[in-house]
Amino acid sequence: METHQVSPREAALQAELATLRAEMQDFTYTVSHDLRASLRHVVSYLHLVEEDAGPQLSEEVRGFLQTAVDSALQMRALMDGLLELSRVGTAPLQCAAVPLAPLVTEVIAEQVDAAGAGRAIEWQWQPDLHTAVVWADPALLKYALGHLLGNAVKFTAQQPAARIASSLRHTPEGAWQLQIADNGAGFNPAQAGQLFRPFQRLHSVRQFPGIGMGLALSRKIATRLGGQLDLSAQPEAGCQALLTLPRAPS
Repeated sequence: METHQVSPREAALQAELATLRAEMQDFTYTVSHDLRASLRHVVSYLHLVEEDAGPQLSEEVRGFLQTAVDSALQMRALMDGLLELSRVGTAPLQCAAVPLAPLVTEVIAEQVDAAGAGRAIEWQWQPDLHTAVVWADPALLKYALGHLLGNAVKFTAQQPAARIASSLRHTPEGAWQLQIADNGAGFNPAQAGQLFRPFQRLHSVRQFPGIGMGLALSRKIATRLGGQLDLSAQPEAGCQALLTLPRAPS
């Protein structure tokens, strides 16, 4: 059996990659341990101040303390988002042939449960979805689908008749392309590129909750799986997410 001889250039690139991974692990540890510990102390001491000095505090000062607590909790949520982005980018891939329909069905069921009985959503999907088998890491793909379908659920929350549809096509390049379309809030298509950056939002938190990380995570996953993620939309006319993934080898 022939063995591949590693060139000096390849060896240098492998060493550089190992260094970058080690630096990312150090960053992840710092964020998950040191910075989160400091935030816990901030929130704890703010609560202690409110408890001990509560009767002496004016409503205005109580409001200041609550704003500080809310800001600390928001910072923790942002740190969690950065950690997820780091994990998605460095987790070892375990790719296999993944039938798409059962995975989409599972994620939809989870989104229905999360939305609660009060949400009436019309789910539509193309029968051809059952024919698609993609080459992907099942856990990472499910995570991306959760964010994409979760966004569709979230941004149709203000629609009296919410509708989310899944359809499929086979691209000329031999890949599968899954479209997830909704009739929700939509956005200005000129701003689509911004949504793939961490913490970018086109709607206020009061309108729709979240930290603006789901699409960044989903695109990173799509890229790592050898695919891509694109968006199209119109203001107040819904959004279409296009997730392209390699076809599983026969």
